[in-house]
Amino acid sequence: MSDARKDKLEYNKLQKRLRRNVGEAIADYNMIQDGDRIMVCLSGGKDSYAMLDILMNLQKTAPVNFELIAVNLDQKQPGFPEDVLPAYLSSIGVPFHILEKDTYSIVVDKVEEGKTYCGLCSRLRRGSLYGFASQIGATKIALGHHRDDIMETLFLNLFFGGSLKAMPPKLLSDDKQNIVIRPLAYCKETDIEAYAKAKAFPIIPCNLCGSQENMQRQVVKDMLQGWERSHPGRLDSIFKAIRNVSPSQLADTNLFDFINLEQGFRPNEERVAMLNLHK
Repeated sequence: MSDARKDKLEYNKLQKRLRRNVGEAIADYNMIQDGDRIMVCLSGGKDSYAMLDILMNLQKTAPVNFELIAVNLDQKQPGFPEDVLPAYLSSIGVPFHILEKDTYSIVVDKVEEGKTYCGLCSRLRRGSLYGFASQIGATKIALGHHRDDIMETLFLNLFFGGSLKAMPPKLLSDDKQNIVIRPLAYCKETDIEAYAKAKAFPIIPCNLCGSQENMQRQVVKDMLQGWERSHPGRLDSIFKAIRNVSPSQLADTNLFDFINLEQGFRPNEERVAMLNLHK
């Protein structure tokens, strides 16, 4: 078999795997309903390009009708190539908006030297995108976070935030006005990297937080990849654990009613106890 033939077969398997993973995540979390208008947040990185590409392909065969609108937030970073995304989005025929907000200057001014920009940058970006979603009548906001992002966030919160939380595949925003979905939640970063390379997406590197050294997220990423190299399958187990939580086996009194736990408490009452706490 020729090398070209092998490469084609590998690409087909990769494409099918990513589409299957995205389709399963959408189905498991009921991410998309008939008539949805989905704002696809496009940064110019490999993840958001892959998300848009896969959603456009699924749109052709999905059992429900939904609309896709690509939105890029131009944060006015010096040297940002403003022509790349409009040219690409026009070439693939997807409706799009370029939202211009100079969050770059705010972040550089407010963040102390030596500190990472990510926290403030993400809050400003999120606020701008949430507000714009309402303006264009979007019913869902799609973000390009993948399985590795979710696991990294779990350990960042565990090590540095004192909380046991990650990124949910589907989220109601704090203001209760927006549903955020992460269609790549089941996709491995290595698969996305290979797909982006095969598709030759016009990647735009981040020159803000992405250029900073010694970021804690990179430290956690290196730790997880080291574990996977030493113990293949460990990341699969970690992600499975994120989807298999037992509140009664932790220690959060806001999540499980330990206070009223008495003899005779039956296992099938666990979910009822959890739900009662949130009424």
